[in-house]
Parts: sequence; structure tokens; C-alpha cells
Amino acid sequence: MKKITYCFILLLVLLGTQPLFAQKYKTAEDTVKLNKEYVELIRDTAELNKDLAESQENLKKYQSEFESKEKDAQKSANASSNQADKATGGEVKHAKKAKKLAGEAYEDRKKAEEAKDKMEKEEKKIKKLNKEFENKKERLGDLDKMREAINNLPKPGQ
Repeated sequence: MKKITYCFILLLVLLGTQPLFAQKYKTAEDTVKLNKEYVELIRDTAELNKDLAESQENLKKYQSEFESKEKDAQKSANASSNQADKATGGEVKHAKKAKKLAGEAYEDRKKAEEAKDKMEKEEKKIKKLNKEFENKKERLGDLDKMREAINNLPKPGQ
């Protein structure tokens, strides 16, 4: 039990000191590499912003499409139900019409489900893009800290 406790404490100590060793750019010579990564991250962030705005517009479109298809499906289901009630009277023409309306209601329901799937897929995409954006933003903050640490290093000859 003591070995497990000591291993656990050692693991916590190692994980706690990890950020100290995580700084990739440490010297003034690394500034060029830091700046290159910084510019790349800025470019990626701008691209993510563009993709995010586009996805949000698509989501609005898919939401309105879903609402429209959902209303259509509800209307056709009600019409089919009403016709089925008439068909219970025994006339063949009412039964045929009820069957036709049931098929239309089924197709409308499938279209509504497809629209819902598109909407949910876009929502997942937006969540993913937001997460990527936050990660890039966090990395930019880390690079700013590294740049500040490099700038605070004593200059040669001082």
C-alpha cells in the first residue's frame, strides 16, 4: 500500500512540474520559430472563425428547414389519420386515399428526420470548431507567455 501511495505522490509531483518543462521556446534564437508558429496559429484561427460563421449560418438554415419539414409531416400525418377514419366506413376509394396519404406522411416524416440529422451534424461541427478555436487561442496565450519570458531574459553583455 505504501508503494502505491509513493508512486501516486511521485506521479502528482511529475504532473505538477510538467508545465515548467513544457516551454518549447526558451532562448532568443527560438524567437523566429515562435513567431512562425504564432503567425500560423493566427492564420488557423482566422480560418476557424470563417468556418464557424459559415456553420452557424448553415445551422440557422437547417433549423428552419427542419421546422418546416416537421410541420409538413404533422399536417400529412393528420390528413392521413382523418382519411383512415373515413376509410373505416368501408368504401374502397377512402381506403385507397388513406393508403396514399399514409405513404405521403411517411415520406414527409423521412424528410423531417433527414433535416434533423443535418441540423444535429452541423451542431456537432460547431462544437468541434469551437473546441479547436479555444485550443488555438490557449496556444496563442502560451506563446505570448514564452515570448514574454524570452524578452525578460538578460541580454548578452549585461
